[in-house]
Amino acid sequence: MVDKPQPRSNIITVVAASMAGTTVEWYDFFLYGVAAAVVFPAVFFPSSDPAVGTLLALGTFAIGFIARPIGGLVFGHYGDKIGRKTLLVVSLVMMGVATFAIGLLPGYATIGLAAPLLLVVLRLIQGFALGGEWGGAVLIVSEHGDAKRRGYWASWPQAGVPFGQLLANGLLFLLSAVQSQDDFNSWGWRIPFLLSSVLVLIGLYVRLSVEESPVFKAAQARAAEQAAAGEKQTMPIIEVFRRYPREVFTAMGARFAENVAYYIFTIVITTYVTKRLGLPSSFVLGAVLIGAAFHLVTIPIWGALSDRFGRKPIYLFGAAGVGIWSFVFIALVDTRNFGLTVLAVIGGLLFHGAMYGPQAAFLSELFGTKVRYSGVSIGYQLASVVAGGLAPVIAVALYTAFDSGYAVSVYVAISAAVTILAVATYGETRDRDLAEDPALPRSAVR
Repeated sequence: MVDKPQPRSNIITVVAASMAGTTVEWYDFFLYGVAAAVVFPAVFFPSSDPAVGTLLALGTFAIGFIARPIGGLVFGHYGDKIGRKTLLVVSLVMMGVATFAIGLLPGYATIGLAAPLLLVVLRLIQGFALGGEWGGAVLIVSEHGDAKRRGYWASWPQAGVPFGQLLANGLLFLLSAVQSQDDFNSWGWRIPFLLSSVLVLIGLYVRLSVEESPVFKAAQARAAEQAAAGEKQTMPIIEVFRRYPREVFTAMGARFAENVAYYIFTIVITTYVTKRLGLPSSFVLGAVLIGAAFHLVTIPIWGALSDRFGRKPIYLFGAAGVGIWSFVFIALVDTRNFGLTVLAVIGGLLFHGAMYGPQAAFLSELFGTKVRYSGVSIGYQLASVVAGGLAPVIAVALYTAFDSGYAVSVYVAISAAVTILAVATYGETRDRDLAEDPALPRSAVR
């Protein structure tokens, strides 16, 4: 059975809804990441040693990643049972409420230890919600779209990530530029968190207009027939680990360099430039802002290229690229020159996009429809814990311990090697039919 192309207006509506929600959720998530590096050490973790305060704040950033696999398991299970759309709406509401609450949360000076404890709870809610967001967003597009252009269409929800970061960094950059540092640290940083409520309402309006994917509807109908015939239905999570163990590890490996590199190039750079190089936050926020704009534009291009040349060659190019560029990245940033710092971020995100563009289609093609939400969520989010979640803490510890940013470059290069091994040893997936369930036999993997 071959994936049937949907009318153009349908796929555009689906992409818009998926990207709108993804943009909002990643806006919230990255807003926290930037604030954790720039503001939260002083507001929630006062310490006589600024480095300790920074590590504690980044530690709460990592805590959100711990909740992501749990969110992936829960949302994946129900997403495979009742559909992608319902779970996408739930995840968006959870993320929005948690982010708005962070904007209202009093600091340590006002309520003492309760401030960082409540911050951790809200961060866990953010991570749980985001754990269920990604799988549903990319699947509802992958399962609606034309198989021949799956990489291109599925890359658009991915582009919601830099778009969300563009909004988050843009607002923080604007506020830090027009406010004094004291005003920004006191109350200005709260404005973008509170404004997330507006974005959530917009995202909900668009997302509620989307129909469930036809591929899932067909799979659900078959499951109902099987249940009526007395066939026992296995939980999706059990089915994933029983029938797709290699695919789970492939997804995790593919995520490793992509996840580590992204947080180095967009989050760690904030701490590195402000704390180590002593430059203002507006300097680094401006550089990341420009880089995110280039990232937004290039992700769909890489997705389209994966439709033409295959997922593997594009993905491997990106993995090798971030490993090499990480050394150039530090050399350029250490110059303290704004133009060269912008070039460093653009180059890093360009190579990152070569992995991130094809990633949605690649991971979607690894699993059968009945367990696809669970499969992609598990592989994607488990990698997030050991890769992205720990990346800021590990990177700060490395350049502090070795007194050199190149220690971070070595870390990224090792991560790239993990991803190259995982992707290179798996077959090409571009021509797989998403309607096939269960997955193709091993002999059909090319």
